[in-house]
Amino acid sequence: MSTEFFQPLCEQISESKIIKYEVNTYSSIPGGDINRAWRLALTDPHGTTTLFFVKQNQAARTEMFAAEAEGLAELAHNSTLRIPQVIAQGIIGASAYLVLEHIQLERGQPATAIQLGHGLAAQHRLTAKRFGWQRDNTLGSTVQPNPWTTEWVEFYRDQRLGFQLRLAQRNGAASTLLRAGEQLQEALPHFFTDYTPQPSLLHGDLWGGNWGADENGVPVLFDPAVYYGDREADLAMTELFGGFPSDFYAAYNEAFPLDPGYRQRKDLYNLYHILNHFNLFGGGYADQALRMTERLLAAVR
Repeated sequence: MSTEFFQPLCEQISESKIIKYEVNTYSSIPGGDINRAWRLALTDPHGTTTLFFVKQNQAARTEMFAAEAEGLAELAHNSTLRIPQVIAQGIIGASAYLVLEHIQLERGQPATAIQLGHGLAAQHRLTAKRFGWQRDNTLGSTVQPNPWTTEWVEFYRDQRLGFQLRLAQRNGAASTLLRAGEQLQEALPHFFTDYTPQPSLLHGDLWGGNWGADENGVPVLFDPAVYYGDREADLAMTELFGGFPSDFYAAYNEAFPLDPGYRQRKDLYNLYHILNHFNLFGGGYADQALRMTERLLAAVR
């Protein structure tokens, strides 16, 4: 990547920070499935070097970065946890970009998981009048529709399960999965007979790869897919790919106890993510989604 990208980017950051920076170094950060990531070092007139984290993709992805920037701002405005500061976002040539403050992530101290549990519980106590959000965003690279909706069952049926099932049909999912998915959509009210979700502020994509600790052991949340929904959806995803530390769950339940029915609804919420993984990556996720759907249907028959 040449100065054709980084020099104009430096100028955008300088304008945002009201500091005249010069490009020092930049290096690629491996590991992203969707975006290219960079560690960018800029130097100010006093010789001080500041690091920035840069996401880059095709210019057509600029709305994805705009939504992520708004989601981070929403979390930062309301969260007791650390959220990366948005520095700049836009298009340079053929590239869309998002610039964030650079946070050196660590493994965390023993108290970090407890602080994360308490902080997420506090975030979930922040609510809206309806379910959804001010704009659509993305889950991975999949569009995530967020129209404001009064009823949670309607929102989750149409904008989460229904949307993913329609994508799955286009992506060649077997009719058995599609039929089971339709049956589950019809059965959704049975999971909420004794439980009324509130529209809580959600991270939306809270798996183990989207949180860490800063140099002081403070929990950091990033890569959100923000919306207002049932807080159980965030908790469910923390358990999907290996789980979070046990101290996290104990701290969360101490601060904001979960309803006993969460254990059953956990699969309901994680089905959304497994369907999305099928739509993104194919493979065995369709079989996993079918097994989850059949378990959920069996529970209400």
